[in-house]
Amino acid sequence: MKPVVQISLDVTTIAEAIETAELALASGVDWLEAGTPLILAEGLKCVRELRARFPDTPIVADLKTMDGGYLEAEMMAKAGPNYVVVMARAHEETIKVVCKAGRDFGVQVMGDNLACHDMVAGAKRLEDLGCDMVIHHIGYDERRGIAAAGKPMPSPLDELQNVVDACSVPVQAVGGLSIDQAIQSPAYGAPMVVIGAPLAINPERFEAAGGDLSAVLQQICDQVHAFGDVPISSGK
Repeated sequence: MKPVVQISLDVTTIAEAIETAELALASGVDWLEAGTPLILAEGLKCVRELRARFPDTPIVADLKTMDGGYLEAEMMAKAGPNYVVVMARAHEETIKVVCKAGRDFGVQVMGDNLACHDMVAGAKRLEDLGCDMVIHHIGYDERRGIAAAGKPMPSPLDELQNVVDACSVPVQAVGGLSIDQAIQSPAYGAPMVVIGAPLAINPERFEAAGGDLSAVLQQICDQVHAFGDVPISSGK
């Protein structure tokens, strides 16, 4: 699979989401994510607006579904994204019906292993229940809590290779990655590189980060795209 760079639009207004998306796409970003804060603030209107403005760009709707899976996936799908997200810690039936809705309404399903006690098993469970892709995710609050306690900061890269080896679907690593770590993801066999807080989004205020965001994104895109095809594991 050719590597993909996705920006997480974890802002809280449609205007800022579109402004950031335009800058990101001009810098080489491939996919847009309507982040959870954006969907909570603006509803699924934000997904419809992104689809209208960027008709040919793959869009992820990250609502982090935990229950009511079929209805939520249907609602998201009708707003126009290519991908919806369900959580590994949801009930098995929720994951199954989100995947069924994905098939019924023509969207793919990403499964997120955030907060799983066994991250590798959580990722494999998502694939086994029908998810098309896996998000290996160290959460925002988890990172902040660990930092406040003065403990070593975890990284999605810590277990990324094990997650990739366990799955036969594409994997992306999410959660506080530095530029160098983000660029390393394809070398682990994870072709989808996600740029969010703190690289593109201010983690304190959920708005676009300061500095030369365009230069940061272009650096990441240039190096990720130069990696070449990323083989997808056959799983185990």
